[in-house]
Amino acid sequence: MRIRAEQLLLEDGWAHDVLVTVGADGRIAAIGPAGDDEAADRTVPVLLPALSNLHSHTFQRAMAGLTEIRGPHGRDSFWTWRVLMYRFLDVLTPDDIETIAAFAFMEMLEAGFGAVAEFHYLHHAPSGASYDDLGELSSRIAAAAVATGIGLTLLPVHYRTGGLDGRPLAGGQQRFGNDLERFLKLVERSKAIVGSLPADTSLGLAPHSLRAAPADDIRVLAAALPDGPFHIHAAEQEAEIEEVLAATGRRSIEWLLKNFEIDERWCLIHATHMTEAETDALARSGAVAGLCPVTEANLGDGIFEGVAFLEAGGSFGIGSDSNIRISAIEELRQLEYSQRLKHRGRSMLAGPGGSVGRRLYDGALRGGARALGREADAIRVGAFADLVALDPTRFAGSGKRDGLLDGWIFTGSREAVTDVWSAGRHVVREGRHIDAEALTRRYRAVLADVMARL
Repeated sequence: MRIRAEQLLLEDGWAHDVLVTVGADGRIAAIGPAGDDEAADRTVPVLLPALSNLHSHTFQRAMAGLTEIRGPHGRDSFWTWRVLMYRFLDVLTPDDIETIAAFAFMEMLEAGFGAVAEFHYLHHAPSGASYDDLGELSSRIAAAAVATGIGLTLLPVHYRTGGLDGRPLAGGQQRFGNDLERFLKLVERSKAIVGSLPADTSLGLAPHSLRAAPADDIRVLAAALPDGPFHIHAAEQEAEIEEVLAATGRRSIEWLLKNFEIDERWCLIHATHMTEAETDALARSGAVAGLCPVTEANLGDGIFEGVAFLEAGGSFGIGSDSNIRISAIEELRQLEYSQRLKHRGRSMLAGPGGSVGRRLYDGALRGGARALGREADAIRVGAFADLVALDPTRFAGSGKRDGLLDGWIFTGSREAVTDVWSAGRHVVREGRHIDAEALTRRYRAVLADVMARL
C-alpha cells in the first residue's frame, strides 16, 4: 500500500508531497518524496497519525441517550447513572455484547481513532456465574475488533469488592466479579485470545479502582504482566476520594503514588480531582492521565487540572469511555473548553505562541499510544500504520500546517475524516467503514431487541 499525501504530519513537523509505503506487516516501511512517476494506491490532501482511544466500555454505547431524564428525587449524579447502567447490562447476552462492540469500534474508526484500549469488566452471566469459557466475553470483544479491523489492547478488569470495606458485590456488579485466583485464570485465557489475533493486538491489565480491587491484589497484578499496560480508575468522584481517605488516611492518587512504583506503563483514568501536590507528582511519575472529557462532562464528574498538569510536564491521552458520543476531536475540544471555563481564559493548553490544536493532538497521540503499549505515536518508519486522512474543505481555518489541526478540532467534525488505516488495514474509505451497512444493520436489530427486554 502506498499513500501519497499533499500535507503530512511527521515527528519533526509538517512535510509536503510525501509518499508513505506500508508493508505487509502493517508497519510503515518507507517515507519519502512523491516523485512525479510514483503511482500511489491512494492520494489524500492531509495525512495524520491516528489517535489511540485509551479508555472504552463498548457495551455502554447502546445506552447512549437513555439516561438523560432526571430522577424523581434528589440530585442526579454518577451514582444514580450507575444504577441505570447496572439495570441495562443485566439484559445483555454475549451476542448482544459482540454486536454492540463492533458497532462502537466502527464508529471509533470513522471518527479518526486507529486503535482502542477496551477496559473490559463485563465477564460473566447476569447471575454472576461463569460461562463455560471463562473468557467468553473477552473473546466477543476480540471478535468485534477483528470484524472491524481496529487495533485492540484488551484490558481484562479485576473487580472484587463493592468498596474499601470489602463488602461483597451485589446486583449488576456480579457480572464483573472475580476473586484473585479466578481472575488470574482469566488473564491466562486472555493471553490465548490475544495470541490468536493480528500481531498489533496487545494485552494489559486493569484493577478497576481502589474501591473494587484490594491493594494486595493490585500488587499481584502489577507483577503478573510486568511489561504490559496497567490501567486503573482514579479520583473520578469526590465520594470515592472521601472513602479512600477515610480508609487509608490518604487521597486516592496520593495513596497510589505512595504505595506503588507508578511509571510510564501506568494509566490513571480520569484523575479528575487532584490537589496541587498530586497533580505535580503524577506529572513527574511519567504515568498517563487517561482523560475522557465528553463522558466526564456528561456524568458531571468535574474538570481535570489540565493547565497545571501540562505545565508540570504531564502526559495525557483521550478515551471515549461511556461512548455516549464517539469523536476524537470532540474529546480534545471538550478538554480545552473545560479549561477555558475553569480559568476564564483562552488557548489554555497551548504553549507560548503555539497552536492549541497541535499541542492537544501531539499530547493525545503520544500518551494514547503509550497507554495502549502500541507503536503508533508518529508517522515514522517501523511504527504501525495507524493513519487518518482529512478533507480540509470540510472545516474552517487556514488549511495549512498547525492551522489544519486548529481548524479540524475547533470547527470540524468526524465528517472531515475520509480514510483510516489501522496497522495498514484500510478500514474507512470515503468517510465510511468498509462494512458499515452490515455492522449497522446488525446493531439496529440488536438494539431494538435489547430495548424490548429492558
